[in-house]
Amino acid sequence: MALDDAVPERTIDDIRSAGPSWNDQNRTVRVDFADSEPVFLKVATDGDGSRITRECAVIDYVATHCDVPVPQVVASETQGAVPYLITAPIRGQNLASRWPDWSSTERTSAVRRVGSALAAIHSRSFWQHGHVVGGDGAELDLETDPWTEILVDRIELMRELASTDRFEHHFDDVIAAVEANRDRLNDAPATLVHGDPARPNCFQSGSSAGFVDWELSHVGDPARELHRARDQLLPDNGEDTQRLAAVLEDGYERRAGSLPSGLDERTPIYDAVRLLGTSGFFDKWVEFADVSLPDAETRLEAKLDRKLDEIR
Repeated sequence: MALDDAVPERTIDDIRSAGPSWNDQNRTVRVDFADSEPVFLKVATDGDGSRITRECAVIDYVATHCDVPVPQVVASETQGAVPYLITAPIRGQNLASRWPDWSSTERTSAVRRVGSALAAIHSRSFWQHGHVVGGDGAELDLETDPWTEILVDRIELMRELASTDRFEHHFDDVIAAVEANRDRLNDAPATLVHGDPARPNCFQSGSSAGFVDWELSHVGDPARELHRARDQLLPDNGEDTQRLAAVLEDGYERRAGSLPSGLDERTPIYDAVRLLGTSGFFDKWVEFADVSLPDAETRLEAKLDRKLDEIR
């Protein structure tokens, strides 16, 4: 229906998955046409158009103010029964698809460009943290709150998206730790952040890095985003992870002049928050673990305890 409304004149050749996703609130597909360039269609399967509104606003804003490639919005619908967003592909190479084939030099170059692109996004500073609820290329509309409240809201969103409630108490424990550190958190800088700088959302486009999937964007702490990028973007293989983490930060510093203030101070808090991505999707994560289910549960409980101890 979305395609019929937005591109009725085009002949569809194929519709296929745009890639793996653990977010059941959306469905995203690539649509190939017989007579024109492909597009990506994202449908809000829960009927909530607010995420589409946010994504359109931030794409427009970033295209206007940041030297960072973003997808072109072809069409969108936020008020109908089936909210949707149709975008043209970013020209370039997707990091998730190309990463296995790249040499060490190519990976290094790509990671440095992502660091630089994040710094460009974070250059858009605001007076207060907040949720993006609308806007355009000129200005974003925000519902503002102290960073602690915004971060708790982000954690509750993670809980909502979780595929299992096996570790429900982890969310409560981390929220308690976050709220106990208001003084540490509320002094954080307030900048635009992408919200999900995972490898599938990153593209190498010419000499720059670009991003798709802006629906989780908000005005938050750039230190959390850089911390999250290190975890989501880089392989978990020890020495090379450390090397590429330094490359990511180097790319960031070259553009921004410095790393986000308070990065080291707030990293223990963000370590605990990040672990909720495993807790909430434990049933999916454990399928790829090399240990038994009971051992995986025990290790996860112990790991969160260690992370919470490091905050205190």
